Amino acid sequence: MINQLKALDTNLFLYLNGKHHALLDPIMFYASDKLFWVPFYLVLIFIIIRVFKKRSVFVLLAIGLLILVTDQIASHLLKNTIQRLRPSHELALTDLIYLNNGGPGGQYGFVSSHAANAFALATFLALLLPTHFKFLKYILFFWAILVAYSRIYNGVHYPGDVLVAAVLGGVLGGLMNKGILLLFQKNYTNTIVGN
Repeated sequence: MINQLKALDTNLFLYLNGKHHALLDPIMFYASDKLFWVPFYLVLIFIIIRVFKKRSVFVLLAIGLLILVTDQIASHLLKNTIQRLRPSHELALTDLIYLNNGGPGGQYGFVSSHAANAFALATFLALLLPTHFKFLKYILFFWAILVAYSRIYNGVHYPGDVLVAAVLGGVLGGLMNKGILLLFQKNYTNTIVGN
């Protein structure tokens, strides 16, 4: 069963990775570049401060903790425990894959920390932001999907690495959302009682 899943994952990777185009190369390269997204993050911080005002400190701290925990689980715990080679480090795939300009990445790839972090942030904010930010919520998930897909396009992750990372990020983002809402509720109750 596991061998069949690996074969399916490899075949799907080769199919998706094989659909590359010169026009998409720079887009997918920058989609995987964390520094490229700094202006996007700054816009999100601005929106968070405008929406949550004094409570924005708690939201930003929660995001920092969320990304730290997600990244540690994806980059260290799972990768070092499972030790599944990235497709870019599989000798049998060397002549079959398309490696974009970003290079082969580290040795192990399960799960994608890029995808896990992106889906954690997107889920957390999509659940936390008020309903009238519907368009921004779509943008957040489009961004997360773009980041995740770029990892396959660039030749450094199997689809399974990305899908499991998306689920992991979504679960952690949902849990952090529940935690921050409990904190807000407790803070609100304490303020009422204090008056």
